[in-house]
Amino acid sequence: MLEHLTKETFKEKVFNWEENKEWKYEGSVPCMIDFYADWCGPCKMVAPVLEELQKEYGDKLRIYKVDTEQEQELAGMFGIQSIPSLLFVPVDGQPQMAMGALPKDTFEKAINDVLKVEKPLAN
Repeated sequence: MLEHLTKETFKEKVFNWEENKEWKYEGSVPCMIDFYADWCGPCKMVAPVLEELQKEYGDKLRIYKVDTEQEQELAGMFGIQSIPSLLFVPVDGQPQMAMGALPKDTFEKAINDVLKVEKPLAN
């Protein structure tokens, strides 16, 4: 089950904008953040893919979800115009945003290229 972030848990686990002017990732492993809404069809298509990716990557990657209806301030901070929008957050460097319901192999390529996390070999 993917963890849902609120404004408070976002500040603890991802970025505390009240303490830092410059981007500073709070986590120890790269993460992806899925900005979604319950009424969004494409978001529902992406959800099982993200669950699968979290299982496959295990503790090398964290995947969080942010409900844009409940967390409008967070959505506004990142300029979310369309959903699903996914934020790829490397441990070092700037986060990158991708929009739309992407296929699994596109997520895997971004996880590899942007987050520098290689997919663990299946047992």
